[in-house]
Amino acid sequence: MALHIETPLIESVPLSRASGRSVWLKMDALQPPGSFKIRGIGAACEHHAKNGKRRFVSSSGGNAGMAVAYAGRRLQVPVSVFVPQTTTERAIALIRQEGAEVIVHGAAWDEAHVRALASLDANTAFIHPFDDPLLWAGHATMIDEVVRAGLAFDAVVLSVGGGGLLSGVAEGLERNGLGDIPIVAAETEGTASFAASFKAGALVELRSVTGVATSLGARKVCARAFEISQTRPVECAVVSDAVAIDACNRFLDDHRVVVEPACGASLAVAYIHAEQLARFERVLIIACGGATATVERLQAWQG
Repeated sequence: MALHIETPLIESVPLSRASGRSVWLKMDALQPPGSFKIRGIGAACEHHAKNGKRRFVSSSGGNAGMAVAYAGRRLQVPVSVFVPQTTTERAIALIRQEGAEVIVHGAAWDEAHVRALASLDANTAFIHPFDDPLLWAGHATMIDEVVRAGLAFDAVVLSVGGGGLLSGVAEGLERNGLGDIPIVAAETEGTASFAASFKAGALVELRSVTGVATSLGARKVCARAFEISQTRPVECAVVSDAVAIDACNRFLDDHRVVVEPACGASLAVAYIHAEQLARFERVLIIACGGATATVERLQAWQG
């Protein structure tokens, strides 16, 4: 039995009206650990447990760590998650709630990541938050589910942090014969590493990442995500923090679900930047989630 659940696929009347298109939502915010991450991370953890690994280690600012912790609890495998100092107390508490050990190290994810790798031994599997073919194959199951439900769509909108979701969705489209369907990759202005690489035509690294969408805070996307941008139809959408937060608050009112600004970046494409969707008829948006978001934080950000 997979560690992820099959999530609802719903038509959004509010987003459809806002964009003038038919908008459908894949509600991965409703996964047990709060985000799509459990699809790929659950698959990776199951793979490593079957191959004899007796401990999982990950580096994360939140959602990936929570997914690894959840998978470890379900599989009865101990988990250590290395997080940077920027990680919120809520995220740390949620990871610990699943029974995992949390080690805070470094000013940014990159430093926590290096420390995590240094802790590995022969009995330990490292669960990367976004750069692993096992993850992409697991994330691709969301497209399998949409296709199985019989929905025809002509574009997918998703958020990009390290590129794991993009890589998984592209794999899911490809394996369902939908490789020509465009992907709109959404980021916030302070985290737009994918857009920077896309514009440069080469994999580039941001000097820093800034803003509230901390789940998108990879300074460089994985090589696979960049490769996809060069070989299939992909376009970029970059929104402000304020617009992403506004989208989260509107989504809360419209669908009674709290998501983080990283997810808000995708929702904002339909709510506020609908001109980018003008040539499409039926758009699939991945509501990727974010369990660290709260109503209180969204209201404070909107302030």
